[in-house]
Amino acid sequence: MAWPNRGIAHRPAVTGVNGAVASAHPLASLAGLRMLQQGGNAIDAAVATAAALNVVEPYMSGAGGVGYMVIRSADGGDQPFVLDYIGRAPAAATPDMFPDEDTKNTGIRSPLVPGALGGWLMALERFGSLDRATVFAPAIAYARDGFAVTIKNHQFMLNSRDKLREWATSSAAYLHDGETPIPGSILKQPDLARTFEAIVEGGAEPFYKGAIAAEIARFSQENGGLITEEDLASYSPEWQEPITTNYRGYDVFCPPLPCSGMQYLQTLNIVEGFDMGAMEQNGADYIHHLAEAIKLAVADRTTYAPITSSPIDLLISKEYAAERRAMLDPAKAAFSGGDRYTSSKVAEEIRPGSIESIMKESTTHFAAADAAGNVVSCTQTLGGGFGSGVVHGSTGLSLNNFANWFDLDPESPNLIAPGKKIEMCLSPSQIWRDGEFAMTVGTPGSFGIMQTTPQMIMNLIDHGFSIQAAIEAPRFKALRGTSLPVERRVDPEVLAELERRGHEVDVLDAWTPFFGGGQGILRDPDSGAFFGGADPRRDGYAMAL
Repeated sequence: MAWPNRGIAHRPAVTGVNGAVASAHPLASLAGLRMLQQGGNAIDAAVATAAALNVVEPYMSGAGGVGYMVIRSADGGDQPFVLDYIGRAPAAATPDMFPDEDTKNTGIRSPLVPGALGGWLMALERFGSLDRATVFAPAIAYARDGFAVTIKNHQFMLNSRDKLREWATSSAAYLHDGETPIPGSILKQPDLARTFEAIVEGGAEPFYKGAIAAEIARFSQENGGLITEEDLASYSPEWQEPITTNYRGYDVFCPPLPCSGMQYLQTLNIVEGFDMGAMEQNGADYIHHLAEAIKLAVADRTTYAPITSSPIDLLISKEYAAERRAMLDPAKAAFSGGDRYTSSKVAEEIRPGSIESIMKESTTHFAAADAAGNVVSCTQTLGGGFGSGVVHGSTGLSLNNFANWFDLDPESPNLIAPGKKIEMCLSPSQIWRDGEFAMTVGTPGSFGIMQTTPQMIMNLIDHGFSIQAAIEAPRFKALRGTSLPVERRVDPEVLAELERRGHEVDVLDAWTPFFGGGQGILRDPDSGAFFGGADPRRDGYAMAL
């Protein structure tokens, strides 16, 4: 089967027969590839990649963060497994502990209980084949000996410099004499190396119930934070079943509620009623129909995703999609309420669908795959740049700031509360056909994840792009009202027509990380060979063997 670059991709799609790894940094992808070269499987590769990203992309994800893995096991089964390692709100996280949005968005009170380390080790224990020492060896070496800072490393770290300067521990971990490390300089993280060495020795125990937990809690409590040793000791990742829809013969899987992935499943269901493949890819009709479908799905996601008892099977049903599709005006842009829940609506705003009517009708992404049939699709994050911006004591770990993703509006279903699970924008996909793995693609990007992901999936399924072309193709995002940011590479005549239809087009840089950083792997159904793709909007890099 041919998967052409369509004149869009500036890089080749990396090919291999024994396995592939695609991540947001070359050294992290290399760490995963080393596991495959040493006889490990895709789960070993994924955990090695995750740990390495903690070192070489420390502003995006790490052991102090949260995430989801979607795992296909070589042992078979009719669907993949979901591993949820989204930490819960601390027991002291009541709304009155956050007097303003800034307290929730950054700093010592903003972290949820860190779940990523627990998730990595749980995946490794259940499905991995190599020991912890082997899997964590690349990350420990990168942290202890240092790595060369890239241009994009510098740019992202510069964005968080002032936040890091507020904490002596953070400044010591990531800055050089209070300044952002310049490209080509060496960044060493000895405290993080020691933390990983303790994890190799003791597993999850020191992190959640031992010396590392005590240090995290001590630093948090002494500086006005909320996380306690009890919060850490009570945490455990969860195995879950995915939710799924079928899009033009492909089964698209993602994590269940309160994961926000329902939004892109619903988006795909809505646009399935249109011949998107016959429309010019990123032409005016194509962008308009997809943007309007996204707006309809956003209205439902902000209302129903935080409520785990929502009727998800019905919300992502074809029948409900037909109801929502009927609201789409092919000639005029509708007004979106935006990505966050608001209790006050404007008159022209798209409303969520009615549960009553339904009931009557009944920020990093990476992937790894191996020749045996194991596949891991993972999206994990610290939240904002370096998460909370607070390295907790001597651990070398910056914890997440995912309290920010809770709401303080008392009417919101996503109101922060003790021990509560958050509506989570992370939503890695796996796509199967006829019971076999076909492709996986995902991205960071906060709530934009649910808009970039279907664009990449449709580039693959509707237009037959290579995995690299699907990732590189220009993107757009439907924001509040009729705002429509678009990458500059879209034809100006297309943009003019979108404006005639009522979209407020905002032309952004040609390769802006505003639209995420996609990574993916496609399996050729005829030969079984792998194609890896990675996003040049960040330091993305795919490797295969």
